[in-house]
Amino acid sequence: MTEETTYHTATTPRASFLKDVLVCSLGAYGGPEAHMGVFMDQLVARRNHVTEEELVELLALCSILPGPTSTQTIVAVGYKKGGPLLAFLTMLVWAAPVLLIMTALSFLYTILSKAHVSADILRFIGPMAVGFILLAAWRIGRKVVTDKMTCLLMVFGAVSTYLVRSPWIFPLVLVAGGATSILASREKGIWNKARIDPPWSYLALFVLFTAGSLVLSMATDIRFFKLFESFYRYGYLVFGGGQVVVPVMHSELVEVNRYMTNGEFLTGYGLVQGLPGPMFSFAAYAGGMASRHGTALQQVMGALAGGIGIFLPGLLLIYFICPVWERIKEVKAIKISLKGVNAVAGGMITAAALILIQANGVGVSSLSMTAATVAMLATKKVPAPLMVVVALAAGVAF
Repeated sequence: MTEETTYHTATTPRASFLKDVLVCSLGAYGGPEAHMGVFMDQLVARRNHVTEEELVELLALCSILPGPTSTQTIVAVGYKKGGPLLAFLTMLVWAAPVLLIMTALSFLYTILSKAHVSADILRFIGPMAVGFILLAAWRIGRKVVTDKMTCLLMVFGAVSTYLVRSPWIFPLVLVAGGATSILASREKGIWNKARIDPPWSYLALFVLFTAGSLVLSMATDIRFFKLFESFYRYGYLVFGGGQVVVPVMHSELVEVNRYMTNGEFLTGYGLVQGLPGPMFSFAAYAGGMASRHGTALQQVMGALAGGIGIFLPGLLLIYFICPVWERIKEVKAIKISLKGVNAVAGGMITAAALILIQANGVGVSSLSMTAATVAMLATKKVPAPLMVVVALAAGVAF
């Protein structure tokens, strides 16, 4: 019996498990940390799909993989329960509701224009979104800065991505952070051998999509292929939650390709804060906005390119890693490198917050909304959906 087949422990009807995944999707607000609380309550305490130890271990696995951590964690639970098919269905049930909503919201500016309603009613959504990013930078910074090296790496990540506004800088500084962490550890035997027999076909598909999307993007002027390549790349280059992907997406979509304005970008990011489910669903809004000058069908296709593109790498990596996780986690270098990668990522988010504050303007009203958002988030007494409603109401009233 292979490792892959012994990994599956399905004891619950598929429909019942997917119903619980839907409950998680509709109740999970915030980033990976908040999502884990929902998973712990619904999947462990209430339904006993996995033990607390198993869920924490799967979270650890997904933390060392590029892609959306909370999404990969719940997909890994699905894989553990029923293999690749249930993992795929878990991904659909978890992500589809908010992806559909964000696709619809990509038409928001067009709808307002046709209804002769000023887009100014959305003007406080952007400053509110900056508040979310600022607090994320603070919280992640406190978590990842544990010594002098990680402090320097965070500064390095912030300065380099602030000064160099190009997509290639992000993977470069992430790799540099991981390599620095390994070199600084001075531990011996960290590249210990681990005997694995992974399903190479999934890695082959991962590479095929990577190379194929890049070739199609360079060989054609079709917007769908260009968007799919970009979002697929975001999906395999970032570690952590939606906050980490913001600086990468903003740099390429707003500053380099000018698919949308800074305000339009921040409006979408602000709106997703008030919705349950994975924050990577912001990609559907961004893909739709990048295609809004075409037909409605082309805009929907752009949203699909964003939504599918950003989640696909994480799904393929789960398929590749899950069957052999017990052996892979024996390699010490993987865990050591994550210390530097996370520190650099914290710096990237800090730089993104500064860039977005500058781009959003330093007016009294904007800064006041940003400061109010940070204050409300810090107290944890005001839920994110209510904050979005308040920002919209402020736009109408003032």
